[in-house]
Amino acid sequence: MLHAKCPRCRRGNMFEGATYRFGSNKINLNCPHCQMIFEIEPGYFYAAMYISYAMNVAEGGILWAATFLITQNNDSPWLYLSTILGGLFLLAPLNFRYSRVILLYWLSPKVHYHPELDIEMPVDGNKFKWFQ
Repeated sequence: MLHAKCPRCRRGNMFEGATYRFGSNKINLNCPHCQMIFEIEPGYFYAAMYISYAMNVAEGGILWAATFLITQNNDSPWLYLSTILGGLFLLAPLNFRYSRVILLYWLSPKVHYHPELDIEMPVDGNKFKWFQ
């Protein structure tokens, strides 16, 4: 889960490239290993917005507490506002990625781990051997 692998085979990458990459942080349409379609139904990842919101609230609270513990400043709202907004801006790619990962791993009743798919690619070149 921490490496954003497919929840069904745990081999294929869910995302193209690194988390902090210039350009787009794009999710693959399907798993490159087992061909699972990640967007189970149209608009499926709208539910990830709620997870991302909860993550932002928790991270904002942590940033607020850390700012208070480090600075002991109660007078400047701009200090808190800039620290929290800057921190949430820096964490936005992680929130985007892991809100979708959490949705697929923990909150999707249709998605289950299949240990028979958690194998290396067959040496005969047929990478979809289990579908035959």
